[in-house]
Amino acid sequence: MAYWLFKSEPSTWSWDDQVSKGDAGEEWDGVRNYQARNHMREMKLGDLGFFYHSQKDKEIVGVVEVCAEAHPDSTTDDERWECVDIKAVGPMPKPVTLADCKAEPSLAEMVLVNNTRLSVQPVSEAEWQVICALGGYSQKA
Repeated sequence: MAYWLFKSEPSTWSWDDQVSKGDAGEEWDGVRNYQARNHMREMKLGDLGFFYHSQKDKEIVGVVEVCAEAHPDSTTDDERWECVDIKAVGPMPKPVTLADCKAEPSLAEMVLVNNTRLSVQPVSEAEWQVICALGGYSQKA
């Protein structure tokens, strides 16, 4: 299993919007960055990701799961762009802010800390565990 982070402006697509889609999930569409698209092409069913609110709050607010692998993005006819579908798994009991991540020495190499603009990014297993601990998130077996 791999881990990821999905960034969204809450005014465009919020955690509540994601939760409202239930187990069917929703396309993570509209991404027009080659690096972010390539990350989505690497994703497999069951991979987990953090749902991050960008803009003013800048915090990880939930956990999502990839429920459909890369496929054409329905928001464009341009075949270069693909996306995955994700579904909400659960909220982060205590949102983990960008400031929290930057203050944690073990997260110094995390993509989020060093490239806050990339909308879809990988998260290492060690980073995943640290952020889950910071947010009080317990993965169910």
